[in-house]
Amino acid sequence: MYNEFLHFTLSKGFAMSNIQSTDVSASVRESFNFSVDKFPLFGPDNMPTDQYGLFRDDTGYLKGVKSVSPRYVPHTTDDVCALVDAAGEAFDGDIDCKTHFRNGHYVNIMPTAEKRIAIYNETDSDNIFPRIIINAGYDGKAFSATMGYYRDACSNLAMMRQVNGTTVSIRHTSGLRVHMDSLIATFNTLKDSWGNLTTVIRSLESQEVRMADFLNEIYPQPSAEQVALANTGQAVRAVTSHENRTKAIWKRLNVERTRTGRPQMTNTVSAWEAYNAIQGYVQHDAQAKEGFKGEFDRILRASNSADVRKAEKLVLAMAS
Repeated sequence: MYNEFLHFTLSKGFAMSNIQSTDVSASVRESFNFSVDKFPLFGPDNMPTDQYGLFRDDTGYLKGVKSVSPRYVPHTTDDVCALVDAAGEAFDGDIDCKTHFRNGHYVNIMPTAEKRIAIYNETDSDNIFPRIIINAGYDGKAFSATMGYYRDACSNLAMMRQVNGTTVSIRHTSGLRVHMDSLIATFNTLKDSWGNLTTVIRSLESQEVRMADFLNEIYPQPSAEQVALANTGQAVRAVTSHENRTKAIWKRLNVERTRTGRPQMTNTVSAWEAYNAIQGYVQHDAQAKEGFKGEFDRILRASNSADVRKAEKLVLAMAS
């Protein structure tokens, strides 16, 4: 039955699926219809080592994943499906989701539009929607689930990891199965963290910042010598990059203010707008130049961006 709801598109060789809430875990299982296991690695002349490699049973060795120790316990599709089921229960079974595999399972769990929250003027002009991102990579990092948000005014899907209670995680060790039960049990806590996250975001909307000062805190300015050299007509990469980035961020701000019905642009914006301008620039503008146009690529790279983390730290300091 779930095949009625499963639609695949190919983007740079990665399968994405849009799945309705009916039979969600069955659909996820269909999307990830393979297993991953570890096998010993050998040196020259079959010399044994203490390292293992990770292999899919359909395509072979997972390229780009480091070797693992004998203690490493790879997670399974069953583990991912258990988390998806838990998320469905936490949101009363009313979810959609998207899946992606790149050296690990990634699932974007999307409670339906009824869960949206209005941030600006209690209108529908600046909404956010809850998202749970399951990040189950085989790259040695923790197996985690994070409560994030989708903002329709800028198409940002973001995770504010420094907000208390929005991330739960376990590591790939012998205790994986034991801790998996604890991780599943915390999904209701993740649901509760949506209220905490929206409280923080509304506080950010009430805080004003000078955008020029905010940008200077995040991005280094060209030196006086570099500016002087550029003023002579010579091409100076640091100056050009700074000007192009600044223009792109201000343009993004102007567009988003228009979409959300805010007043004409001034030098001062809310901390919420300032953070989303950096998040949006990194997700959509900077990464597009690097060829990262897929949704999961953009989300994961933006969540690991030093610039985004710095912006998050700055605005959260204001909220506190």
